[in-house]
Amino acid sequence: MEPDEYNFERNGFEDEDVSGEPSMGQPWNPAKIRITTKNFTLREVVEQIDYNEIDLAPEFQREFVWKRRQKTRLIESILLGIPLPAFYFNQEEDGSYQVVDGVQRLSTIHMFMRDLHVLESIDLEYLVDLNGLTFSELDVGIARRFRSAQIVVHVIEPQTPEDIKYDIFNRVNTMGSPLSAQEIRHAMSRAPSRAFLKSLTDLDSFNQATLFAFWKRSPDMPDGWAPDTQRMMNRELALRFCAFSYYSQDLYRSYRSMDTYLVDYLRWVDGRTPGCSSEELERMRGFFHSAMMNAHLVLGDYAFRRLSTGSKRRGPINRAVFEAQALALAPFSQGELYPK
Repeated sequence: MEPDEYNFERNGFEDEDVSGEPSMGQPWNPAKIRITTKNFTLREVVEQIDYNEIDLAPEFQREFVWKRRQKTRLIESILLGIPLPAFYFNQEEDGSYQVVDGVQRLSTIHMFMRDLHVLESIDLEYLVDLNGLTFSELDVGIARRFRSAQIVVHVIEPQTPEDIKYDIFNRVNTMGSPLSAQEIRHAMSRAPSRAFLKSLTDLDSFNQATLFAFWKRSPDMPDGWAPDTQRMMNRELALRFCAFSYYSQDLYRSYRSMDTYLVDYLRWVDGRTPGCSSEELERMRGFFHSAMMNAHLVLGDYAFRRLSTGSKRRGPINRAVFEAQALALAPFSQGELYPK
């Protein structure tokens, strides 16, 4: 099935969460919160990124959406000695960091110091004499000052419980373009769960069942289309399906909220809690594929959408409907649904 114009309307996904997830309302225990403030030079930060000691979370924050002008203005601000807003890092048990707030800025700094961004006068406001230069072409003194510039980082230490970390990130996530809940979960997760969720949303069965709602026009691609994560809403759907496959009322009551349950499920996929195996993930992938195939077979173009009485217009994908329909259809074979 080829994508059509209708599937890419901005109402292709219903962002409102109508699933009615309750919060357990358990208060934080301040004694469990461990936050320290550290200063890093830009030289230190870039070296740690190169050695994978700082994780910029691939595909995170809308796959690095800053424009050339934004990048250049940030670099110019640093060259002018203007302090940057504080960053937030999540620290793992092995001492490595995940960037939760500041991905765009650190990505820009890393690109510039590795000669992957050229300064252009049309974007510079004051330092127009730097037009056409990369970092390695800067005056030695200017380059040294840039490398020595410091940033302030608030570090959420490993001793802080995961559910409290999630709440902290959610609270501080108020500047610029606020991150979605799934983007925060993505930042807190590791490579295995990121790859697993991506593999699910890359399935042809998922894209057919959702009518390619998570694709967009892209003149840079050979066929004119490219995946559109829409703030990782597609991966949130896949995550909820997998996590809810293990759902029980007793299990849910042990968590403060559904968000903390989803974060803990990602920890399980990442191997940070025992029990997950490659065989189990492969079984779940097959279960998800079956759900998508069956939804497309039974519900066609109206899969995962609320139906309005008397209306023939196809509505947007709804999270709660996706969960209910996908989980209900997953256990059946197509022969059981349409016996010959």
